[in-house]
Amino acid sequence: MSATGGKRTHYRWVICALLFFATTINYMDRQVMGLLKPTLMTDLHWTESDFGDIVAAFSLFYAFGYVGIGRIMDKVGVRKGLPVAVAGWSLFGMLHAFMGSVMGFKVARAGLGITEGGNFPASIKTVSEWFPAKERALATGIFNAGSNVGAVVAPILVPIIVAFWGWRPAFFITGLIGFIWVVFWWALYRKPEEHPRVNAEELAYIRSDPIIEENVRVPWIKLLGYRGTWANIVGTCFSAPVWWFYLNWVPGFLSKQYGLNLMSAILPLVIIYCMADVGSIAGGWLSSTLIKRGVKTLRARKITFLVCGLCVVPVFMASQVSSMWLAVFLIGIAASAHQGYSANVYTIVSDTMPKASIGSVVGIGGFCAYIVGMFVSMGVGRLLDATNGNYHVLFAIASSLYLIGLVVMHFILPKTGSGKTPAGIEV
Repeated sequence: MSATGGKRTHYRWVICALLFFATTINYMDRQVMGLLKPTLMTDLHWTESDFGDIVAAFSLFYAFGYVGIGRIMDKVGVRKGLPVAVAGWSLFGMLHAFMGSVMGFKVARAGLGITEGGNFPASIKTVSEWFPAKERALATGIFNAGSNVGAVVAPILVPIIVAFWGWRPAFFITGLIGFIWVVFWWALYRKPEEHPRVNAEELAYIRSDPIIEENVRVPWIKLLGYRGTWANIVGTCFSAPVWWFYLNWVPGFLSKQYGLNLMSAILPLVIIYCMADVGSIAGGWLSSTLIKRGVKTLRARKITFLVCGLCVVPVFMASQVSSMWLAVFLIGIAASAHQGYSANVYTIVSDTMPKASIGSVVGIGGFCAYIVGMFVSMGVGRLLDATNGNYHVLFAIASSLYLIGLVVMHFILPKTGSGKTPAGIEV
């Protein structure tokens, strides 16, 4: 039975906090590999192409996990589905500690990828169930900020573990943390209408949007007929591979360009991902604020995409400046803008799609993006081998993709004044 009477409760933000910590753990586990890149390449005698292929294995299986587990989340619900995914990726994260070959790491990364693929479809689905449209971008921005916190915690924690015990315990110890989160999720999560900490006023606020096709589960093939599906595919394909480039190759870039080792890279990496945290929340805040001030929902998202895309452009200079701190600032601004952009890409799914299909649509978008990401990872490794580690072309490409993605999404999304989306959102 839900709480009743009195001032409106705010338990939805507790749920948002749980999603934030799940995303923090998710990114901490995947970031360990990028942080240890110089160490692993030296100890295990890898080439850039070997590293790129290992990252590609993660991308390939993450793609299948994203689309497959997204559909499962729609069927079994997030109370059961999300903790299973967290336990799975934590187990595979620990498995890295026992690997010594390129093939062994590919297997461990594949397992990590297919299970980590459940986090974002489940989280977006949870936000759609717990928040009205005017708060979804902010809630998404907050939980998505966990990706940056994970990327901040990992550069602090991993070098300390490596200094005392070596690189293998770094994988094992970070993997253990996810099991603690599972306990808290089971103790604290219920559906809004079933939760004893949610009163009638908060439940009415959560359900304040028009309900259209609320309980209709659309078959996968029919989802491809929705504009929201294609907008999510485009937005994710043009942004996610760039973010993975930052996670997996920026530590190596700092090592090669400025001679930083694992310990000396802590502060630059922490600064980059703290800046990204600000962008994640700011991007959600901007579009949510525009909506509250009367801007149509999808127009507010597009304005935010434009602001974020413009902020990414200067990163093309990151590999050409002599000052390490200027390079760090440029990458940090780009990472910040990426997170604001990403938060709104995810949110347009809940803006445009029936709630019962949100996990599936996010999964389809992720599948397409990370198939692209697989080829990008393989290409990055081979390009760096061919150019003796020259990052100029990579940063130039990264600087342009967000604005290109916005142009394509603009033509896909419903135009202002065309009525309401299937989710009941005025456009």
